[in-house]
Amino acid sequence: MADYFFEPQQGHGLAHDPFNSIIAPRPIGWISSISNAGQVNLAPYSFFNLFNYKPPIIGFASTGWKDSVQNIAEQGEFCWNLVNRPLVEAMNQTSASVAADVNEFALAGLTMAASKLIKPPQVAESPVRFECKLSQLIPLQIANGEQVPTWLVLGEVVGVHIASSLLIDGVYDTLAADPVLRAGGPGDYYTLNAANKFSLLRPKI
Repeated sequence: MADYFFEPQQGHGLAHDPFNSIIAPRPIGWISSISNAGQVNLAPYSFFNLFNYKPPIIGFASTGWKDSVQNIAEQGEFCWNLVNRPLVEAMNQTSASVAADVNEFALAGLTMAASKLIKPPQVAESPVRFECKLSQLIPLQIANGEQVPTWLVLGEVVGVHIASSLLIDGVYDTLAADPVLRAGGPGDYYTLNAANKFSLLRPKI
């Protein structure tokens, strides 16, 4: 079977950049933050994931020094809010490029809930929220050491909020949470389906 080969620096030559489709689906980093002046921000990031288990560390990458990064650099705190199917339209509203003084919670008709350990508010409607303390803010660079205008924000999760309905005998029910996952293309998303679930245990050596 012949491969389609390209060098990213020379362009992909396709109708759409394939990277967002290949590394998919991806959880959505719906990040709430607050500036030193008290201005609240809420924005979704498609480059997001869990990077450490104990202690839990999550992170997202921002292409460009955006309001979220500025706020987190100032305050050293942020909150991650789970996007589920009922919240996907509101999440999409918060992706709009608006002025820094616009409150995306109000723009999307969402309720701000106070956090317990950090200053940034949470999305009250979200069934899972992580309160995070900034652990690293890293400018990305390419192989030759040249910096690119993208920042990786890593945060230690210091507080976890989970809707009690999602805990079955002490086990978190991922399917019941109905998370929305980002896929490739200009506007593709996925949800989970029980029919696609399978189990695979690590081999015992």
